[in-house]
Amino acid sequence: MPDFANMSLRELVRPEGYECGCGREHVCALKYLNIGRGILREVPEMVAAMGRERPFVVCDDNTWEVAGRRVDELLTAAGVEHRVYIVPLQRPDGDRIAPAEWETGGIIMNFDPACDMFLAVGSGVVNDLCKVAAHATGRPCAVVGTAPSMDGYASNSSSMELNHVKVSLYNHGPEGILLDSEILAQAPMRMLWAGLGDMVAKYIAVCEWRICHLVTGEYYCEDVAELMRAALRKLMAVAHRIPERDPDAVAAIAEGLVLAGIGMAYAKISRPASGLEHYFSHMWEMMALERGVPYDLHGIQVGVGTLLTMQIYRKLLADGTVPDRAKAEAHMRAFDPEKWEREVRRIFGKTAGQILAIEERTHKNDPVKHARRLDNIIAHWDETLQIIREELPDYDALRATMAATGMPLTPADIGIPTQDVVDAFIGARDIRDKYLTCSLLWDMGLTEEYAGFLKLESGETK
Repeated sequence: MPDFANMSLRELVRPEGYECGCGREHVCALKYLNIGRGILREVPEMVAAMGRERPFVVCDDNTWEVAGRRVDELLTAAGVEHRVYIVPLQRPDGDRIAPAEWETGGIIMNFDPACDMFLAVGSGVVNDLCKVAAHATGRPCAVVGTAPSMDGYASNSSSMELNHVKVSLYNHGPEGILLDSEILAQAPMRMLWAGLGDMVAKYIAVCEWRICHLVTGEYYCEDVAELMRAALRKLMAVAHRIPERDPDAVAAIAEGLVLAGIGMAYAKISRPASGLEHYFSHMWEMMALERGVPYDLHGIQVGVGTLLTMQIYRKLLADGTVPDRAKAEAHMRAFDPEKWEREVRRIFGKTAGQILAIEERTHKNDPVKHARRLDNIIAHWDETLQIIREELPDYDALRATMAATGMPLTPADIGIPTQDVVDAFIGARDIRDKYLTCSLLWDMGLTEEYAGFLKLESGETK
């Protein structure tokens, strides 16, 4: 059995991958990976290790100044032919850069077909855009990271906006990653907070993954889950040093984020790294897109969503909750498709049609499917409670660790009104075919109770 949690990064990315006891082969596309001080100089070496000769370098106005210009100079000095495209930070309509159709189209239209790889210089948005463009053009991609702000560097998915709906597009992971900790440490503090927020989410993700395996029979791998726990241990050991911008501490944070991305690549799904806490963020982003207003960094919102989801689980344990079959079945009998559709249209606005289409494909609200899930919930409830106790840290301790960095902790801290918290909780189960904590509560007939609880708790500032 592979012991991923105790392997080095080099061992985790070996090309032949690993046969696992879960019945699947785990492999990561990476051919080159390095994290540490001053390693930006290795860019030409990374290109060569990938067997490529002509990279198409993509950055935005900010990351060009932070690292893109130096990448251009290093490639030129090494005699590596390349082209550079800088994604404008603002669209013609004034909106900021986003991982969406306009930016993807700009990259594709400016792409030089003579280039044999994409080289992203940036963090979340630029990395996701390059993975999509690389997949569309049949080229491999690599990334020079500029902030430890998210866990998607090594993943085989991109978090994109498609017709103003947040979607995960599964393409292929990068073949090369360079994370120079001296550059990462100089990122805006808010981006460092975002990295912490995206990592503490793994507590919820692994917990939820295990529960959903019991309820729906969804694929689960304990070895990949343990890799996520190892990533959390590495991060939390240095989290208190984030405000100091210590490069070595930042390198450890970056490694944890890369481990999370490798976990997603191994599992070929986002389950190891995201759950309801991410869907709070996705929902708030969709609401902002609907209203044409800005939203906060994804990892910042995820951190807030993590504490909200932790509160949900804390209440579930504190109340001694036990599934009530009669209550759950009465909830299903009372389900009104027309009322549900009106609620979807209220919450999602212009994107409601796409949300309704998801239900037409997945039939989450089907009474027969509900009955099967409810049987599993009741049969495995003791196991579910044990999973929660095993996987989740003490809420107060986690909150204190996050608070010590100065990062936002509540929806009110990032300008999210209480109604948006409640609507995000209610709507999250509808935006993708993914069983979440809010799906579990819906199946148990507890949605209204927990929506009321979140209404009271979402603005707390203690």
